Amino acid sequence: MVALRLTRKGSKDRPYYKIVAIDSRDRRDGRPIEQVGTYNPMEEGVNYTIDLEKTDKWLSNGAQPSETVNSIIRKARKAAKASA
Repeated sequence: MVALRLTRKGSKDRPYYKIVAIDSRDRRDGRPIEQVGTYNPMEEGVNYTIDLEKTDKWLSNGAQPSETVNSIIRKARKAAKASA
């Protein structure tokens, strides 16, 4: 099964994450199938970028998002709806 989850990057005490589609059996920092966004918890304000088209494609194919990725997707949809 494919999962949408975070892959940790950055240095010690300065993490940032890539939002990736990956086989759920692979390790956290394993080789992803596709990158769909980024998340930087060290930034203030809007600290994520996400491609909703790629995300929708993976979700329609049965990918399961992690809790954090799911909350980022909800925030991105809300922001896209507000700006439209």
